[in-house]
Amino acid sequence: MNSSHALIVGGGIGGLATAIGLRRAGWRVTLLERAPAFQPLGSGITLAPNAVRALDALGLGAPLRARGMAQGAAGLRLPSGRWLMRAKVEELQQRMGVPTFALHCADLHDLLIGAAEGTEIRLGHTATGLLGPGTLAFEGPDGPGELTADVIVAADGIRSNVRTALFPGHPGPAYAGYVTWRAVVEAGRAPAGMPMVTTETWGRGRRFGVIPLADGRVYWYSTESWPEGTGAYDTLAQVAARHADWHRPIPELIAATSPDALIRHDIHALAAPLDTYVSGRVALLGDAAHALTPDLGQGAAQALEDAATLTAFLSATDDVDAALLRYDQVRRPRSQQVARASAQVGRIIQLRHPVADAGLAPARRHLPDRDHENPRLAAAQGGVIRAARRPAHP
Repeated sequence: MNSSHALIVGGGIGGLATAIGLRRAGWRVTLLERAPAFQPLGSGITLAPNAVRALDALGLGAPLRARGMAQGAAGLRLPSGRWLMRAKVEELQQRMGVPTFALHCADLHDLLIGAAEGTEIRLGHTATGLLGPGTLAFEGPDGPGELTADVIVAADGIRSNVRTALFPGHPGPAYAGYVTWRAVVEAGRAPAGMPMVTTETWGRGRRFGVIPLADGRVYWYSTESWPEGTGAYDTLAQVAARHADWHRPIPELIAATSPDALIRHDIHALAAPLDTYVSGRVALLGDAAHALTPDLGQGAAQALEDAATLTAFLSATDDVDAALLRYDQVRRPRSQQVARASAQVGRIIQLRHPVADAGLAPARRHLPDRDHENPRLAAAQGGVIRAARRPAHP
């Protein structure tokens, strides 16, 4: 039986997915999560085909399909309601092999927690630094402590303490230039007769997305270009006023939203790419390694690709150092390319001048009728996990 021990920092999507993969490969896994309890937070999430394939590789495809909703028609619109583009999702599924799924973030997190059987989960534990090869310092409910493992996986988010300890000179997260509001309209409150179509509407420095979920719920999000530190409108009434003259069902969806369901975030990303995701026996994963803007819907997808790839490499060899090196060689170029593409789309869409075909052209290359992202990135998606199944070599 495998006696290797992995210490995972962070109980989000990437951390839990990695724990699941390593446990199923026979590793002993300890997961530290800073929150004192897992709470049903967040709003909606879309999982592009590469995310679905990663979950399939981790053995989680069936529960995803039981909880999530496969996406149907999709498209882009202007605030007047005029269609800019309609995606043929059937063609996307035919090319990629699986559809895009949408579900509530809490449902995905609950799915992962339920599948993390056998993982030792320690809540209320925050990583504070590294004490040496394979040794992590933490602060827990009973005070400071330390743990040693064969591998430390830092999945502790965009403001990763482990990343700061490894790369103290890195500038950290940078403001992406806009804020976002998210909410889920509960079943029965959505506008009657609303078509089950995923749409994104582009205005002047603003966007509004509508994503139907399972059980009749609807996830929506709104973005606004805004200078950092100046604040922005925070109430549901203010969001509604900014979209009062936008096409249906946008005003109706906002009106059907409970004020306490609204979530506001300033969007940050790791604009300065890391030179490596691995240092000794420590591997960075998910937002800790490559936090990207949400403009391609690839944040969770890239974390899941990380998890599937890392666990496959560590499962294929007893040479941990070679597996971590291979993980860095495969995942860093891929994830950083996706991050650049996402940032480029965000910069274009969030411009405050009227949308024009000339401005749309660069962004269109990354959108759903083109495999949800840049064609070169789409071609790489299948190869990432397939490559991870091959034995690792230095």
